[in-house]
Amino acid sequence: MTPTTTDAIRFAIPKGRMYDGVARLLSDAGVPVRATARDYRPALALDGFEVKILKPRAIVEMLAAGTRDLGFAGADWVAEEDADLVELLDTGLDRVRLVAAAPESILEHGKLPDRRLVIASEYASLTERWIARRGFDGALLRSYGATEVLPPEDADCIVDNTATGSTLAANNLRIVDELMVSSTRLYASRRAMETPALRDRIEGLAMLVRSVLEARSRVMLEVNVSKELLERIVEILPCMREPTVSPMHGAGGYAVKVAVPRSELPSVIPAIKACGGTDIVVTTPEQIVP
Repeated sequence: MTPTTTDAIRFAIPKGRMYDGVARLLSDAGVPVRATARDYRPALALDGFEVKILKPRAIVEMLAAGTRDLGFAGADWVAEEDADLVELLDTGLDRVRLVAAAPESILEHGKLPDRRLVIASEYASLTERWIARRGFDGALLRSYGATEVLPPEDADCIVDNTATGSTLAANNLRIVDELMVSSTRLYASRRAMETPALRDRIEGLAMLVRSVLEARSRVMLEVNVSKELLERIVEILPCMREPTVSPMHGAGGYAVKVAVPRSELPSVIPAIKACGGTDIVVTTPEQIVP
C-alpha cells in the first residue's frame, strides 16, 4: 500500500491489555482519546492527528511500511519484526520479560538437554535467532496463543513473554533463559521523522507524554528552613537542576521547593528533619517539562 500524502499524523493506539495504560497516559497529557468500546477510529483531543486502534504487532508492521506515522507498541514485537523504527520514549508500561521455559522434568542440572528440541513460540524470528545464538539442535513450532500449555506433550520448551512468571509456574515450567525485556514504547516511522512538518508535531506529542512520565516518577517537596541552615538543606536535596528558594515573610528564613524522585522520599524526609527543615509539604505534579 502506498503511503498517503495527508498532512495529518497517522497515529496508532494498541488494542487489548495495552490500551488502558496508553489511553490514561494520553489523557494525563491533556489529549484524551475519545472512543466508544467498539470504536476503532477514535478522535484525539489534538488537531492534526488521525487515530486508529490496532493490534500491537500490526502497528509495528504499519510503521515499518510507512502507512502509519506514529504509534505505541511493545518492544518485543519491534524486535520480532526487526523493524527499523525511531523509538521516541519508553513508557515503562506493560513491562514483560521474553523468556525460554521448559518443564523441570526434562532439564539436566537446570539446563536444557543436549538433544533435538521442539521449541514453541509466537515469536518465530526471535526464537530462531535464540536457537542459532545458543547453538541448540532445535525445531520451531509456531504457536498461536496459549503457548504455555504445549509442553511436555507437544513441545520441549517455549519462548514466551511473562510479567510475573505465575502462568509459567502454574503450568510447571521453569525459566531457563531470558531473551529480552519489553515494555510499551512510542515509535515513529523513519519517513515521518524525515518530514519536518510531521516531525515537529510528533516530537510535540512525545514531549507531552514524557512530561507525564516524568511527573509520575517525582513529587514536589516544599520545606521551610532558617537562613543559617539553608545551604545544609540544599546540599542534601536531590533535584532536577537547582532548587527554587524564596524568602519567607518577615525575613524568617526560606521556603525551598524541589522536584524529588518519588523513590527517594523515605530517605530524604528524615534527612531534611535531621538538618533542621520544618513544615514539609509533599504534592503530586501532573506534568513536568524539563
